[in-house]
Amino acid sequence: MDLQDQLKNLFPDHIPSNEPEEVQDEEHTLFIQKEPLICKYEKRKGKATTIIEGYEGDIEDFKILAKEIKTKLSVGGSFKDESIIIQGDYRDKIMEILKEKGFKVKRVGG
Repeated sequence: MDLQDQLKNLFPDHIPSNEPEEVQDEEHTLFIQKEPLICKYEKRKGKATTIIEGYEGDIEDFKILAKEIKTKLSVGGSFKDESIIIQGDYRDKIMEILKEKGFKVKRVGG
């Protein structure tokens, strides 16, 4: 007895459809802003950090963006005081990621 037969026994009134199921895209659209995001480099406690500031949209969207950047770069970081703090000097890579998403980016410092 295969799976289809078992399902027919469990749900005799169900009529299976041959149409493919629609998969909803979970890609989150972000707010596109007028002013550029500021991507700057700082040293904190002797260690390099990259800071992204200036997002005008919803805070939750900015947190999602922070998580995406940290995941793509495989680095640590945090979200504090409406800015994303990434461990290490990744300005060039971060600017490429943000430009792909449609953001304007301004490089500050160094």
